[in-house]
Amino acid sequence: MKKVIVVLLLISTLVQAQKRKTEVSIQGEDFYINGKVSLKGKTYNGMRLEGLLPNSRMVQGIFDDLNPETRTMWKYPDTGIWDPERNTDEFIKAMPAWKKHGLLAFTLNLQGGSPQGYSKDQPWINTAFRPDGTLDENYFRRLEKILDKADQLGMVVMLGYFYFGQDERLTDETAVINAVRNATNWLLEKNYRNVLVEVNNECNIRYDHPILTEKRVHELISLVKSLNRDGRRLLVSTSFTGGFVPLDNVIALSDYVLVHGNGVKDPAGIEKIVKTIREKDSYQGQPIVFNEDDHFDFDKPYNNFIAATKVHASWGYFDYRMKDEGFEEGYQSMPADWGINSERKKGFFGLLKKMTK
Repeated sequence: MKKVIVVLLLISTLVQAQKRKTEVSIQGEDFYINGKVSLKGKTYNGMRLEGLLPNSRMVQGIFDDLNPETRTMWKYPDTGIWDPERNTDEFIKAMPAWKKHGLLAFTLNLQGGSPQGYSKDQPWINTAFRPDGTLDENYFRRLEKILDKADQLGMVVMLGYFYFGQDERLTDETAVINAVRNATNWLLEKNYRNVLVEVNNECNIRYDHPILTEKRVHELISLVKSLNRDGRRLLVSTSFTGGFVPLDNVIALSDYVLVHGNGVKDPAGIEKIVKTIREKDSYQGQPIVFNEDDHFDFDKPYNNFIAATKVHASWGYFDYRMKDEGFEEGYQSMPADWGINSERKKGFFGLLKKMTK
C-alpha cells in the first residue's frame, strides 16, 4: 500500500510539474499570449504595438565548450575559470528585469551562436546534441531551468536547434533528423507551450548538412509540424542572413516569418524587406519577426526598431562585445554579463520600456 501511495505522489508531482502558465499562439499576423493579443491596446507614436513580440537575442543561455583547448577562452574575469552553471544561473536571475522593461521574448539556441560575436572559424564545441542526434542531458537540464522561468514570467522563447559552425558536430543527415525529432519530442513531452521553434540560425550560410540549407530546410520545418501530443504541435520557422528575404519554400510552410536586420544600415530598408515579404505569393499573413539586428541608434526618432514597428513587424535586439569593450557589453559574447548595464543595453531596454508601458 505504501508503494502505491509513493507512486501516486510521484505521478501527482509530475503532473503538477507539467502544468504550464504561458502559452503562445498566433492569429493572423498577431501573437497571442494565454489567449490574449500581446501588448493589448498599446500604441506608440501612432504605431500599433498589439500583436507584436519584442525580443532579444540571448542565444548563449545554456552555452558550454567541450573542447579543452578553447574552453579557457571564456573564463570569467573575477574567477579566471569558465562555469556553464553560473552562466545559466545569472541568465535566469536577469530575466525578471528584462520582462519588467517590456521584453516578451528572447532567442536561445541549442548550439549557441558565435561566442565572439562574429567568427570565421569555430573550433569550440558547443552543442546540446551528441553526434548521433541524441540529447545531452547537461544542456537540456540547463535549458529546462530557463524555459521553466520563462513560463513563470509569461515570456516566450524562440528556441533555435542548429548554428552554422557547430552543425558538423552531428555525424550525418540522419543524425540531424534525429536531433530535430528528439528535441521537438522533449519539448512536447515537457508540455512547454511558450516555445517557438527556429530550426536553424541563418539557413542560407555555410551548413555542412544539405538538409539545413535554404533549399531543403523546409523538410525539417515539416518534420517539426508533424510531431504532436494530443493534437498540439509547436509553431516553427527558420531564419536567413541579414537583409535576405526568406525563400518561398520556407515562407509557405512557416508559422511565422523570421528575418534578420544585420547589414541593413538604413531603417527604410527594414520597411522594404517587410513590404517585399507581404507581396510574395507564398506569404499567408503570418507574423513577421526580426530576431537578430545589430543596429542601435535608440536615441534617434527613426531606427531599425522603430522601422519594424511602423510596419507591424516584431524586432529583436542583437548585441555582442566589440573590440576592446568591457565585460558588461553585449549578450552574445562569452562570458556574458546578462544585466542591463551598458549604454547600448540601456538604450534598447529604455526605448522598449517607453514604447510598451
